Amino acid sequence: MGIVVRAAEPDDYAALRETMSQPEARRGTLQLPLPSLESWKRRIADMPASDHFLVAELDGQVVGNLGLHGVSRSPRRRHAAGIGMAVHDAHCRKGVGSALLSAAVDLADNWLQCTRLELTVFTDNATAIALYERFGFEIEGTHRHFAFRDGAFVDAYAMARVKVTALE
Repeated sequence: MGIVVRAAEPDDYAALRETMSQPEARRGTLQLPLPSLESWKRRIADMPASDHFLVAELDGQVVGNLGLHGVSRSPRRRHAAGIGMAVHDAHCRKGVGSALLSAAVDLADNWLQCTRLELTVFTDNATAIALYERFGFEIEGTHRHFAFRDGAFVDAYAMARVKVTALE
């Protein structure tokens, strides 16, 4: 069976916590260690209607997730959405990230009228940077001392993908 991408369901909370508890998944995100099951249950239940939370299943098991979130309530920024993504450590380099990102780009481009997708990625995450570049994301700048990770401050790139519309 291949990778299936679908909307996250309330019952996915334990699998999401499992993914986000993995050392490399946590290292590549802003998640803290030791998340509770209850916090993940609430996170899914309290998701704003404007957000889209996708999961990837491999052989029926949730092994990755991606959030597509509006970046602002301002009508002048409705065209932009932010992305956050993680893949379970045991399932990296199996196409899970590509499947999630492909679904998110399709959703943004063809259904949500998003012409700008934004994300941040730690500068030392070469695998993720290469994935984003394959989908048309470009580095727009560097956030110095972006986050505290493993006892030190680390930098992150601001990356974006802009879909040029027929009106331009």
